[in-house]
Amino acid sequence: MSGHTTADGTAQSGYETVSVEALAREAKRVAPLLAKISTAVKNRVLIAAAGALVERADEILAANEKDIEAARANGMSEAMVDRLALSQQRVEAMAAGLDQVANLSDPIGEVLRGHTMPNGIRMRQVRVPLGVMGMVYEARPNVTVDAFGLALKAGNAALLRGSKSAVHSNSALVNIIQDALHQFDLPRETVQLLPCESHDSVQELITARGLVDVVIPRGSAALIDAVVQNATVPTIETGTGNCHFFIDRDAQLDDAIAMLLNGKTRRCSVCNATETVLIDAALPDADKLRIVQSLQEAGVTVHGDVEKLGAFQAQGIIEATEADWAEEYLSMDIACAVVESVDGAIQHIAAYSSGHTEAIASLNASTLQQFADSVDAAAVVLNASTAFTDGFEYGMGAEIGISTQKLHARGPMALPELTSTKWILEGAGQTRP
Repeated sequence: MSGHTTADGTAQSGYETVSVEALAREAKRVAPLLAKISTAVKNRVLIAAAGALVERADEILAANEKDIEAARANGMSEAMVDRLALSQQRVEAMAAGLDQVANLSDPIGEVLRGHTMPNGIRMRQVRVPLGVMGMVYEARPNVTVDAFGLALKAGNAALLRGSKSAVHSNSALVNIIQDALHQFDLPRETVQLLPCESHDSVQELITARGLVDVVIPRGSAALIDAVVQNATVPTIETGTGNCHFFIDRDAQLDDAIAMLLNGKTRRCSVCNATETVLIDAALPDADKLRIVQSLQEAGVTVHGDVEKLGAFQAQGIIEATEADWAEEYLSMDIACAVVESVDGAIQHIAAYSSGHTEAIASLNASTLQQFADSVDAAAVVLNASTAFTDGFEYGMGAEIGISTQKLHARGPMALPELTSTKWILEGAGQTRP
């Protein structure tokens, strides 16, 4: 059965609508084949898919425009529209991600450890594919391409459940990728787009035990919580990004402000955007004011304690509520607090962090070390923007997401995180007494 998706997101085979279970069975069927594909073939497919995306960019952008028009008509915020929107540059970036994955080492078959038992049995632990990988994600069409690229290189079949808001974009992307697979006589079921008209398809995916080996949710806190709490399939949690940036008394202020603005304003709708700035109380009032005004001049709305920030003449502050300190704004908003030294920053981060990325600006080596040792997050950044928490920037190629859990995968999830392991023992007739 050759499954595909229509423009409205309905999964079909021929003319009949196919259930999520049926699509999962197809993925399960082709997974053993994908596990055995050579590195050379995988790389050729990835490069061909990358070229096809660029060659058919007009087709992708036309589909994306339909999604954007519908999103705005339905009142989607501009921050979320930015996540949804594609451009020639973003299409080329998706293609570049596939090219980069093609140039990465193939994790499958990598020997992690091994030894020879006293009885002569040789044993080794090797990387193997997970099998069938499900993705549940919102808005961002680039996730469709990233998930395919990493899943294929790691030998996995991908079941993709994107959002209804991106149905035209995702359908176009998957169709182009499936065409590239077909050129190499690989099954189109290597990557399949699931129905997205209702939440039922999510529930069916995350409870398809025995057919789906792992589900990875990527999106809002509500989506991630719903998947993690209701799944019977193993999940890898990608968390929201309430990323903090602490400006220490020993920071070089010009550099600190530049890093802060880059983290907040470069692209405010992504999970590595800076959402809270913490200012050392020991900084001169003029420096504190300059930090706040720099944000405001860049178009950022500052939320904080009006009285405390007003003490150094800051104006135009929105009174923060308790919810602001844990907020992932994904917009041109930021929470701002004055804290007592690096200790206060660490305490504030411990109370409100989502475990994604936490950063500090300081020229004091001992302060930097204390921050690095004490802050519990997937990424701790010393004297750089939070925007660098990204699989592409880490040299991993495309990424599945930023894992904020502590089991198996943490931080940018790339090829090694999409594998499991198995033990291979080679004997010569040994039996155990």
